[in-house]
Amino acid sequence: MTQPPDYNIIEKAAARIRPYIHRTPVMASHNLNKMVGAEIYFKCENLQKAGAFKTRGACNAVFLIEDTDLEKGVCTHSSGNHAAALARAAALRNTKAYIVMPDNSSKVKIAAVKQYGGEITFCSPNLKSREDTLKKVIEKTGALEIHPYNDYRIIAGQATAAKELIEDVENMDIIMAPVGGGGLLSGTALSAFYYSPKTKVIAAEPAGADDAYRSFYEGKFIPSKNPDTIADGLLTSLGTLTYPIITKYVDEIIRVKEESIVRAMKLIWERMKIIIEPSSAVPLAAILENQSNFKNKRIGIILSGGNVDLDKLPWFTTKY
Repeated sequence: MTQPPDYNIIEKAAARIRPYIHRTPVMASHNLNKMVGAEIYFKCENLQKAGAFKTRGACNAVFLIEDTDLEKGVCTHSSGNHAAALARAAALRNTKAYIVMPDNSSKVKIAAVKQYGGEITFCSPNLKSREDTLKKVIEKTGALEIHPYNDYRIIAGQATAAKELIEDVENMDIIMAPVGGGGLLSGTALSAFYYSPKTKVIAAEPAGADDAYRSFYEGKFIPSKNPDTIADGLLTSLGTLTYPIITKYVDEIIRVKEESIVRAMKLIWERMKIIIEPSSAVPLAAILENQSNFKNKRIGIILSGGNVDLDKLPWFTTKY
């Protein structure tokens, strides 16, 4: 794919991955709605296969590859959710998945990759080390790289989450998603454009990892440097493919404080009785910090994942 996914590409992606994913439920909480003065509909990708929306893009990419091109497997670098999703997708195609992971990755995410049969090579926790290590893996194995977000096949797959949300909830004023590398946000923005053009798309990002916010408002790409946030799924920079889509189709990006992320995560655990990881809580954190901007709105939020280390819950391990 050489162009951003259009309506037909998203439709084909949805049909392609349908047998291999959950159509995740949309949930709401009367108590949370009352608290913020808005109607919020949560698209529960924390209940997705492999525990996150990433399985959509990984399945779409892997199932687009011809059998002969899969003989040497697929590979990627990822801190967790894409790693597990790609390992699962590769297993479905009976091929190998070679995963480069930072050595400080979450134990629960490492375990998930191993469970799906992925072969892990650890590296230092920085982008250069990830990329250099992946090059060595490719030289050794001949595997095909499937980038975590900077791939139109991945973006098309991620777009299907918002597509389903739009089908299930009519007349939303706003759709919100967290932003790290921008795969989910790009897909969400494209689905909103094609399926619900009157709906605004708002991204939420930790203030300690605000490269997307700065890139968006300064009109130039600014890479992520030394990000500091408990939302470990949102540490990466935007990609060369995701940044232009976000610039064109996203309406707003909001930065949020760490304490707001922890509060939002805890509220969803307590009020909705579902497990989400910190990255998933960032959009609700944006609403909690800016309630007047969202009052009386119908809002869809994509809960991006639920792969959290239960031994390191943030309300026990941080000052918040």
